[in-house]
Amino acid sequence: MKEIKIPIEKIKVGDLIKVYPGEKIPVDGVVVEGESTIDESTITGESMPVFKKKGDQVIGSTLNQDGILIFKATKVGKETMLSQIIKLVEEAQASKAPIQRLADIVSSFFVPIVLILAIFTFIYWYFFAKVLISQAVLNMIAVLIVACPCAMGLATPTAIMVATGKAAENGILVKDAESLEILHKVNTIVFDKTGTLTKGKISIIEIIDSATQILSRRESHPDRIVGVPSKAKNLLLPRQKIIQIASSLENHSKHPIAQAIVNKAKEENIEFLLVKKFKNLVGQGVEGEINGKKVYVGKLLNENDELQEAKRFKNEGKTVVYIYEEKIILGAIVIADILKEEAKEVVEQLKNMKIMVYMITGDNKQTALSIGKQAGVDDKNIFYEVLPQEKEEIVKNLKLKFKNCVLAFVGDGINDAPALAACDVGIALSTGSDIAIETASISIVNKNLKTILKAINLSKKTIFTIYTNLFWAFVYNVILIPVAMMGKINPMLASAAMGLSSVSVVTNSLLLKNHFYLKKLKYETKKTEN
Repeated sequence: MKEIKIPIEKIKVGDLIKVYPGEKIPVDGVVVEGESTIDESTITGESMPVFKKKGDQVIGSTLNQDGILIFKATKVGKETMLSQIIKLVEEAQASKAPIQRLADIVSSFFVPIVLILAIFTFIYWYFFAKVLISQAVLNMIAVLIVACPCAMGLATPTAIMVATGKAAENGILVKDAESLEILHKVNTIVFDKTGTLTKGKISIIEIIDSATQILSRRESHPDRIVGVPSKAKNLLLPRQKIIQIASSLENHSKHPIAQAIVNKAKEENIEFLLVKKFKNLVGQGVEGEINGKKVYVGKLLNENDELQEAKRFKNEGKTVVYIYEEKIILGAIVIADILKEEAKEVVEQLKNMKIMVYMITGDNKQTALSIGKQAGVDDKNIFYEVLPQEKEEIVKNLKLKFKNCVLAFVGDGINDAPALAACDVGIALSTGSDIAIETASISIVNKNLKTILKAINLSKKTIFTIYTNLFWAFVYNVILIPVAMMGKINPMLASAAMGLSSVSVVTNSLLLKNHFYLKKLKYETKKTEN
């Protein structure tokens, strides 16, 4: 069989494609030869790589990790999953309806009414009051000047300008004013899990020494040690030694889990040991020789070797890597995508604001429920094993399910883009993909979920300021228009009054900057005291 290189655009359905470790899968297809682990996080949101073998589906734009794969192309061009995601984004964006501003509605009625009143003023003073035409014209002009809707026109843009500028200083990038206006109405918020509620990077959270397991078993069963040969007691190693053996072996692998273990060893300044006869067991683990002894790191080799603590972590949906020496279990390393420190507090605060919180993920049920519980999200509000197309459907269904539902979606990946486009307010984290940020209405650039709370607070205060501006602008006109119609104000005074009203609106909008700044200081002081 001849092997040639061609551009992605020339790939056809049925072509056999060879992908080496570290390369991206170009199109969707089915594996026909080879085994490897694939990082599908950009599409499914699953933080852990997925093992692929003959007959399994592969998705375009995902990353091949550690094996050589040959697969048959089944979908190319616009038919690939990535292209479908982009199409969904475009359709969702096109279906969005713009928000009609309150000021526009008021002005549409106000301007014709003022013109009628000005004409009526001229007619009254000239034809009925019998004053000079010049005086009648001056009274009419006074009505027009005093009613000039400058203050009303400035009410919204000045508040939005100040709010968006202050938001940028606090790590909130607002794409359009409409999203800022809608945000204060949000009563339902959906979080993507990976990279949003969690750090999106697998890390070591626990190291289990089998010696501890043996001691606990001896206390329960003094006459026997379950699952571990008696000679193992001479080979038991402390926690640091387990990291050293595992990292020395995994240092020869490029797998994400291997890198997490190696990084842990580097953090603790643990020296790597010399490894001979290294072998990568695709889908299982790695093995080699250290100090003349055969060592293995990977999946559990024997069910009888299962450690109680490791079993508990597995039940919580976490990944457990086992370490063996001469087929005797030494311990285990627990790896997981860690919840962000502020996630639980943010969820709790949102609940206190009477906002329903949901979590959505491509992870399995066990992992999803475990992370959801840590974050404080109710089990009934967790969606798991969700594909990108389904995320958009879930958002749409939630909006239909609840009356007057105003929904915000928070995500960071390509797989979140359709949902970000379909919701009322899309919020993307700056650590996410370009397509997610492009689709979202609001981007959080400081990586902190607490900024979402600040954005909601800013939106509420902004809308309050806009309403206040409109109220005073309207009251000013209601009071001064009759006075001008009665001829009590000349055009010069009307001009001054009109200018003063505009100044008052701008000043009120600028107070928004000080309010948000004081709120920020108050929040940070409270945080420090705690």
